[in-house]
Amino acid sequence: MYYEPEKNDHGLAHNPFKSCVVPRPIGWISTVSPTGAHNLAPYSQFQNLTFDPPYVMLAANQTTRGSRKDTVVNLEATGEFVYNMATYDLREAVNRSAQEVGPEVDEFELAGVTKAPSRRVRPCRVAESPVQFECVYHQTLRLPGTGPMGTVDVVIGRVVGVHIRDDALGPDGRLDVLKIRPLARLGYYDYCTVESRFEMVIPGTNDDLLKGLEGAARR
Repeated sequence: MYYEPEKNDHGLAHNPFKSCVVPRPIGWISTVSPTGAHNLAPYSQFQNLTFDPPYVMLAANQTTRGSRKDTVVNLEATGEFVYNMATYDLREAVNRSAQEVGPEVDEFELAGVTKAPSRRVRPCRVAESPVQFECVYHQTLRLPGTGPMGTVDVVIGRVVGVHIRDDALGPDGRLDVLKIRPLARLGYYDYCTVESRFEMVIPGTNDDLLKGLEGAARR
């Protein structure tokens, strides 16, 4: 089949676009407003961008009312946010925090998770999450869209602190993803989790390239 997004002429019962780039890691982002209101929300359009120094990005569409998300408003105002890894065990909490509520609502309480203080930024971390990144705001790229939700804020942040729970590391010193089961988004209402892994090493003897795959550019 072939369709053009501007015409939305796919003829299917459901729009397939978000199912065509999968799975997508979920950025469970915590922020705090200038007045101290805590916010926590999941974003399935999330990714790391580079590693030396590490940057991450999230794309936040507008609310159904056509306003910017509290996450974006808060992080632009304060210059700080935290990425919390979403896992299978935390799936219900992640889902509860996705509700569209007012900026005065504390989604940590709504989701039933625990606030943990950060070291370098004001927003709290999700204590139950096995991995958290403390981030400082870098910039926003605003892309125009169609309709109230089409416009998107693409936010880039630099990672200044990384928290990894000790029991999330294996004996080899690597993150045990099969144990912690990171949550990922498919299309529609579907999610998945990491259940298996396999290794492939690029052929050749370029040690710098291989180190770059691990995210270790500097020695």
